[in-house]
This record gives sequence, structure tokens and C-alpha cells, in this order.
Amino acid sequence: MLGVGRPAPPGEASAASGEGVAAMAAEEDFVRLTNPFRDELLAYCYRMLGSIQDAEDQTQETLLRAWRSYDEFEGRASLRTWLYRIATNACLRALEHRSRRPLPSGLGGPSTDPEGHFAAVSPEIPWLQPIPDTLLGAAEADPAAIVASRQSTRLALVAALQYLPARQRAVLILRDVLAWRATEVAALLDTSSIAVNSILQRARAQLEHVAPREDDLAEPDDPSQRALLDRYVAAFENADIAVLTRLLAEDAVWEMPPRVEWFTGRDTIGRLVAARCPAGPGDNRMVPTGANGQPAFALYRRGEDGVHRAHSLQVLTVSRDRITRAVAFHQRELFVAFGLPLALPAKAVAASHRTGRTSRHVTQGVARAPSCR
Repeated sequence: MLGVGRPAPPGEASAASGEGVAAMAAEEDFVRLTNPFRDELLAYCYRMLGSIQDAEDQTQETLLRAWRSYDEFEGRASLRTWLYRIATNACLRALEHRSRRPLPSGLGGPSTDPEGHFAAVSPEIPWLQPIPDTLLGAAEADPAAIVASRQSTRLALVAALQYLPARQRAVLILRDVLAWRATEVAALLDTSSIAVNSILQRARAQLEHVAPREDDLAEPDDPSQRALLDRYVAAFENADIAVLTRLLAEDAVWEMPPRVEWFTGRDTIGRLVAARCPAGPGDNRMVPTGANGQPAFALYRRGEDGVHRAHSLQVLTVSRDRITRAVAFHQRELFVAFGLPLALPAKAVAASHRTGRTSRHVTQGVARAPSCR
């Protein structure tokens, strides 16, 4: 709960006691009424900001600001609309002095030499981050809402949204993703419906140039996709580059934040994996997870001491019969954000080896992960 109030002086204990009870009741009422909107506010802030940490910070800031002014809420608009107004203003303020969060493919053309020299990592680039499906709040929604949530948080779409100016981004998300009416968005932004429609038109035109085509994407529960992903995991864990290559689309894309290099073409990607992440059977273990409504896997690499440690988090884009894009995030802090361990216990790895599958339930580790070169 949100903390409120301070201990009263001894002489005012009786009055303060009554005020404290009232304050606690008001806080409980506030939490009860706002909790149902927390997940969707988080998803909204994530689409705006492209970062898990930033989205969580601004969601918390939204609720704190709402609590502080809760006694002024007069109900002229719905509670949901009021919270979105606060969240939008919080995100717009946060974006005032921040550059967009890109993926490597948004910074330049693809690299052509997977065995060649890589540039030094640039820590100053604020990379786009994936978001765990568990934070999107779609688990209890109806099927149509689940599909809509997946489509509107696809990693490539969130990356495309980062190209828009902050106000255009907010209008497009509110109108096209959340299906608000122009009059509702106008009231939220203190502008006119005509201005909202004009902003929306410009945002759509800009997004048309950078948004991905997703007509042929498979849903995560598609049986053919599950079979494809099983073969992909087996190829990685068996270090079978030939099979891995065949599972990729001819024009597949491979990105590796925080490295700026990215590659396209199944044969080039096969060379990349073979050269930069050489492995033998059993050196890699893949733990399934979900990110941005897409299949994802945490890759663990075996070190010289035999321990499999956190290496990268792969978010995949899958068509009906091929993997078309893989974004391998080499950022260990994402394992914590996804509730994943930093090392696999030996018993989980042994069970995985016996069954050919990696356990979802593993124990938190603390060892440092090796990196591909």
C-alpha cells in the first residue's frame, strides 16, 4: 500500500487515532479502485517509453500523483480516464530530455562480416528493452483482448513507436491501440478533436514507413509454431548450426543489443552463431519465457566450471514455418526483470538433458555469465 500520515504528538493521540483510521480507509479504497488499472497503465507507459524500468517508474509515479490528489477527484471523468491523464503527462515529462530507444537495426544498415571486428559497446545508447508477458496482464483477459495485447506490444512495433514525437506517440496509442474516441483524447490532452485527428494522421503516416508487416505472423499457441520452436531449441542445445540455419527465413534478421552490429540472411546468421558463440552439444540450455506477446528464450552457456550461466535473452518473431527475426539481448539485468535465474542448478540441467527440454522452474543463481566474442 501507499504509506500516508505520521505519528501524532501524545496530546493529540485520540484525535490522531480517528484521523489515522480514516486515512487508512481512504488508502485502502484508493488501492482497491486503482489496482485493476495498474497492468494496463504499465503496458501504456512501456509502449510510450520502451523500457521496463522507466515504465514501472512512471506507473508508480502516476499512482503516487493520483493518491496525492485523490481528494480532489470529482468524478467528472472516469477514474480510468483520470489515471491515463496523469500517466500521459508523466510519460511526456519523462520523454522531454530523452532520446528514443532503438534496436540496432534502427541505427544503420546491416553488417556483412560476422567473423570480422565488432565495434566497442556503446553504454550511452538507451536501448529498447523487452517486457515480460507476465507484466502485461493479459492472462485473465478474454481471447480477443489477449490477441490485441500481443499485437500492440510486438517488439518491432514498440521500436517503430519510438520514431514518433512523444505527443504523436501518445495520440496514436490512445486512438489506435486503446481505441479511445477523438473527443476523449482531446479532453485528456486539453486540445481539440480536430487537433487530435491531425496529430493522428501525421503519426500514422510516419509509422507506415517504419512499422513491421505482421500479416503472416503465427500466434504463440499455433501448433506449427510450437513444433518449430522445439526444433529451434534442440538446434541450439545440440549446437547444430545446419539445422538452426534451415529454421530461419531466407531474409531473417539477427540483432544483439547492446552491440550495434546486426545481420540479415540465414547463411550469414549461421556463420555469426558459429563464429561468435562456438559451442558443443550441451553447452547451451534454453529456458522458455514470453516477451512482448512473442516467444522468447533465456540462453544459458556452460562455463569451464560446468555451470550454465545467464548469457542472453532471445525474443523471436515467427511466421508460419520460419523464424524471421531474433533479438538477442545481451543484458543480464533483463534476467532479473524477467524473474529468471542467473545460473541453472545442476539438477535442472540434468533433467533437461534427460528429457530434451529445459525446465521453467529453476533456482536463482549469482555467478557471472560468460560472453560470446
